[in-house]
Amino acid sequence: MGRQLVASVKKEFSQAEITAVGTNSIATSNMLKSGADHAATGENAVIVGCRKADVIIGPVGIAIADSMYGEITPVMAAAVGQSDAKKLLIPMNQCNNVIVGIKNVSMGSMVEAVIEQLKDVIR
Repeated sequence: MGRQLVASVKKEFSQAEITAVGTNSIATSNMLKSGADHAATGENAVIVGCRKADVIIGPVGIAIADSMYGEITPVMAAAVGQSDAKKLLIPMNQCNNVIVGIKNVSMGSMVEAVIEQLKDVIR
């Protein structure tokens, strides 16, 4: 998901400076390969990134402690939730977190929806 998001944001907003923050090194590496300007991995990177971000984009699980198979620590979830950044959270029914009323939608459709919301935020 991160790789697709970064590529789509860069395509639509080539001037945007993207700092990709991954919960693991593979995710971070993939986002960097897809066009992120900067990248970091892990809990402290999330904390620092959330303080500096204008917009945070990711699955809703980034704001739920212990989600994403335990990769999101309580500190990470709090950093996302307490950030002043605009948050564009993508509904993902995974890891015992079910968002009621959300139908199964393709990842491509969700990324397109993020780009449309981001246009409202940036412009």
